[in-house]
Amino acid sequence: MKFVIQHEIRGRIRVRLAQKRMTYTQADTLQYFLEQQPFVTNAKVYERTADAAICYTGSRDAVVDALRHFHYEEVQVPEHVLEKSGRELNASYQEKLITKVMLHYGRKWFLPAPIRHAYVAFKALGYVGKGVRCLASGHLEVPVLDATAIGVSVLRQDFATAGSVMFLLGIGELLEEWTHKKSVGDLARSMSLNVNRVWLLRDGQEVSVRSDMIQPGDQIVVHMGNMIPFDGEVASGEGMVNQASMTGESLPVKKEAGHSVYAGTVVEEGELTILVKATSGTTRYEKIITMIEESEKLKSSVESHAEHLADRLVPYTFAGTGLVWLLTRNVTKTMSVLMVDFSCALKLAMPLTVLSAIRQANEHKITVKGGKYLEALSDASTIVFDKTGTLTKARPQVRDVVPFGGRNASDMLRVAACLEEHFPHSMAKAVVRKAQEEHLEHEEMHSKVDYVVAHGIASYIQECRVVIGSYHFVFEDEACTILPEEQAKFDDLPEEFSHLYLAIDRQLAAVIIIEDPLREEAAEAVQELHNAGFQKIVMMTGDSERTAASIAKRVGVDEYYAEVLPEDKAAFIRREQENGRKVVMVGDGINDSPALSAADIGMAISDGAAIAREIADITVASDDLRELVALRHLADAMIRRINRNYRMILGINGGLIAAGVTGLLQPTTSALFHNASTILIGLDSMKDYEL
Repeated sequence: MKFVIQHEIRGRIRVRLAQKRMTYTQADTLQYFLEQQPFVTNAKVYERTADAAICYTGSRDAVVDALRHFHYEEVQVPEHVLEKSGRELNASYQEKLITKVMLHYGRKWFLPAPIRHAYVAFKALGYVGKGVRCLASGHLEVPVLDATAIGVSVLRQDFATAGSVMFLLGIGELLEEWTHKKSVGDLARSMSLNVNRVWLLRDGQEVSVRSDMIQPGDQIVVHMGNMIPFDGEVASGEGMVNQASMTGESLPVKKEAGHSVYAGTVVEEGELTILVKATSGTTRYEKIITMIEESEKLKSSVESHAEHLADRLVPYTFAGTGLVWLLTRNVTKTMSVLMVDFSCALKLAMPLTVLSAIRQANEHKITVKGGKYLEALSDASTIVFDKTGTLTKARPQVRDVVPFGGRNASDMLRVAACLEEHFPHSMAKAVVRKAQEEHLEHEEMHSKVDYVVAHGIASYIQECRVVIGSYHFVFEDEACTILPEEQAKFDDLPEEFSHLYLAIDRQLAAVIIIEDPLREEAAEAVQELHNAGFQKIVMMTGDSERTAASIAKRVGVDEYYAEVLPEDKAAFIRREQENGRKVVMVGDGINDSPALSAADIGMAISDGAAIAREIADITVASDDLRELVALRHLADAMIRRINRNYRMILGINGGLIAAGVTGLLQPTTSALFHNASTILIGLDSMKDYEL
């Protein structure tokens, strides 16, 4: 690709491609290509000028070389990236906005007055019609107020005022629609499916393959706790499927052979073999769009309150208009009140404020499923962390495998990996990863695997019952034993690490020692969360008391609880709520799901189990816990901006009404200042928050 360097400084370069016109698809392709380069930290492509601004690390020559070898047709861009980029949406609304402004002033400056007046009167009929329909339905709301102001202006032959009011209302509606669609699109894209590998059923064996290799007609196996990646039909198996993300149902639905299943839903219990019907994934995206746009439950209470308050203020505006007429008998002063109302700004500014906060959260790799959760986060006083994969790193490591009963460590690791590879927990992934590092390949030697939530896994290998999991599961629930001569060896296991116990035929076969490194920023994040206003920070884990105590001391939490079950976490959260506290739960595993559901705000680490991500209200894709602090500050900033908007709307519009009643402002001027201030407040609500 030929290009010219327009400008450069250290770490940043701007280039112009040697082409007259760049299509939206080409711009998205180049954007995707640049973002995939390891040395590029940020890139922005401008399709109108065929420019690209690139921020990079390392050598400048790497950027130049990559651009030289770039060709549109050689870049394989995922379909959803091109379809849902939002580039065409932004360009179309920019053109609509420019066109609207040019047409308005073009008519004002160049059309003869009679034609201009006839156009304004004709356009006013649309607003009057909306007002009449609203009134006919028994509602005295904003459309009635707009219709009255515009209609009275036309009847008084004040066409300039009527035209200005309609123009400014149109600009406000366009800006609101643009920001709403963009924010919803950003949110929906961040929630789209991200399943990289699936279990393909081939010749009776489960084979792990890339998801993009799956074709309609293939059969895939979805284990408990995993997301269904494609629309399809159950070929065999039974399971309980959580369809909340698609249908809003609060309880899982039983699925068996012949039933349809949908991409994005999660198998809570059981195991399903699915005949794939479609692989595009578009249905998932469309369902999320619908859910976000139509579900009232996602709105914050302050946002809903603003919308309802806006409509409730309309009768008072009419009452004030009538009162001024009765007292002054002055049409000009009366019209000044009618031209100013509080509702437009309230209805425009509050949703934009919330959507801007959600959009900015996305920039921090945090998906917020509704404004109500940001509001709740600002009010929360207690935050509960699961330990594994949350306060500790999402990639635990196998430090050692200690065999028992004369067995071989490599053989025991192979057996453990064979069982654990079907499940999404971070400790299971650590076992599988260690086996891969040691090149311990295996065939599926076990029978059906049963996963016992928060305990472990049980199966059979050559008629021998094999269990792997926690101490409680292996030694208490399964009543496994240790050979007397190996008790001392067992007692000498290092206490500072987590232990995963493997038993065969009720006899301990191996202990897998898991090192779960603490996140470097964990202690700092906990301290910053305290500073941000959280009164109680709690850690809960299924690990032993000694491991929990060590981590809690290093992190600096206020309280910790060890060897807890999923229902214990949920019960603690309910107790906190009964004491009047709003609670945030942060987790990443299947065993965190009850607590995530019970909390006022459930936060899931996106590298964890699919079921946790689906149930959670907020999903954190970032690998830095300090982003939780940034989110708390963002929630607080959103509430501050909402309160400031209330004050500004009341102050500005109250002042305009007073100026109109006293005769300081004419109705046209009042309408101009009112609508201009509404748009300015709306634009201010769209700005990024300072954290």
